[in-house]
Formats: sequence, C-alpha cells, structure tokens
Amino acid sequence: MEIVIIVAVAFLLDLIFGDPYWLPHPIRLIGLLISGCETILGRIFPESKRGALIAGIFLNLIVVATSFAVPFFLLKGLALINPWLRYVVETLFCYQIFAGKSLKQESMRVYKYIKAGDLQNSRKYLSWIVGRDTESLDFKQITKAVVETVAENASDGVIAPMIFMLLGGAPFGFLYKGVNTLDSMVGYKNEKYLYFGKFSAIIDDILNFIPARITGMAMVIGAFLVGLDGKNAWRVFLRDRHNHASPNSANPESACAGALNIQLAGDAFYFGKLYKKKTIGDDNRAVSAEDIVKATNLMYVASLLSLIIFEGIRLILVVYL
Repeated sequence: MEIVIIVAVAFLLDLIFGDPYWLPHPIRLIGLLISGCETILGRIFPESKRGALIAGIFLNLIVVATSFAVPFFLLKGLALINPWLRYVVETLFCYQIFAGKSLKQESMRVYKYIKAGDLQNSRKYLSWIVGRDTESLDFKQITKAVVETVAENASDGVIAPMIFMLLGGAPFGFLYKGVNTLDSMVGYKNEKYLYFGKFSAIIDDILNFIPARITGMAMVIGAFLVGLDGKNAWRVFLRDRHNHASPNSANPESACAGALNIQLAGDAFYFGKLYKKKTIGDDNRAVSAEDIVKATNLMYVASLLSLIIFEGIRLILVVYL
C-alpha cells in the first residue's frame, strides 16, 4: 500500500519540480560508475571481440547489481531507524527516477529556438537529448528528432520506471535505470561498443519489451483524450511498431506519429556514419514546431493514464491477495 502512495507522490513531485540542477542526482552517479568500470575493465580484458563481450557482461552485472543493492540496503537501514524516514527517502528516490518534467524542459528549449529561427542553438540543444549527429540537420529534421525523443522517452523515462517502481519500489526503479543508462552510454553498434555494449543493449531490450508496448497503447488512448487522431494512432501503431532496429522504440513512436498525422524516423547519421532506417507514420502534412508541444502533452496524458491503471491494479492485488 505504501508504494502506491510513494510512486503517486513522486510522480506529482516530478510533474511540479522536475530535476533541479542543484539537487545531486543518483543517475549521474550511475553514469560515473559506468565510466569508471569501463576504464578498469578495458585494462583487465584483452582487446578482442571476445574480451570486449566478456568485459561488457561484467560491466552490466556490476552496474545493475550496485544500482539495486545500494538503495535496497540503504532503505532497509533507514527502516530500522524510523519507518517514516525510509518512506521520505524512498519517495525522494522515486521522484528522481521519473524524468517527465526534465524531458519536457529539454524539448521545449529546442522548441523555443526553432520558433526563434535559431538553427545553431536548435542543433546544440537537440544534441543534449539525442544520440544522432545534429550538425547538419535542418528545422524539419530537428523537430522530428525531438518528437521521436519525447515519444521514446515516454516509455524509458516515465512509464517503464513507473512499472518497475510499482513492482519493487525504488530499488527496482534504480535497477531499471541502471540497465537503461548502460544502454544509453555503451549500447551502440559502432566500432567501439559493438561487442562491449552488446549484452547491455540486449538486457535493455528485454526489460523494455512490455513497457514499450504499454506506452504505445497508452498513447493511442491518450490521443483520443487530447483531441489528436486516435484512430490513426492505432492504425499506424499496428502497422509500423516494428519499423526500427530496436524491438521497442517504434512502439511509442508509431503511436505518436499516427496521433500527429506526421512521418517520423528515416535515415540518420550516428558518429559520422549514415544508418538506413525505415520511416514511421505517413507524410500527411508538414511537421511543425507545435508538434513538439502536442507530443509532450500526449506523453503526459499517457503517463498519467498508465499511473492510474497500474496503481489501480496494485491496489486490487493488495486488497484481494
């Protein structure tokens, strides 16, 4: 029962405050752990495909185990001191795991520069939230990239961690963020990380398999609620949700593209190399900066809908089991 209240309060805190820059963030500590372990493991294991693969497995195990164990034992210790202290700290942890407000802030910053016609800053701040090369993108490509990021991170940054927190509190939430942060830092198919990050990418795909599909369906329902094209969201979701190298990313992206009646994805450059990618959605109209606002609203509605549904399920399980 406590975790239902904790997650709900944490969601509300993120909705209001986001991630203040002055507040130390645990995800940054996970990032530092990954960087440190990467350096150490790179010295221990041989520079070969096999060596990189084994080193990547050890990296994943160390980071994921630490991401779970530290909050788990910390909260256990606080519960022995004072249960209310444990609830406060766990609420703070869960609040910091949610990334909805920060996603909105970063996206709207790019939106502001697009509206101002400032291409240089649009590219600069887009590079803060996407992995692709941004130096040669025009306003249309920048807008599409922001919309894709909002849609994908509705799952990675809000709904997926929400599900894990409702399953096992902050320790499960941090376990998920450990996996997700590993994928964002080493899960690339380039020369450096193809083997070293392979295991981390696979684990991330596994953990996100169900949440990504839930997010896609929540966005379809949300499209009806916010006055977007819900019928087209469902149609495109069913048709294009596999149009991505990742087994998960196109699920929320396809629902969002259908809801907005625009086309997303397509070819993109990563680390100077062109990757051929399928498109998602139909090119029914020109993309505009306002699509960023609409995608952000859709992300919030889908997140709130998911919170209500899964907290309801958790309450039912508590009462009847």
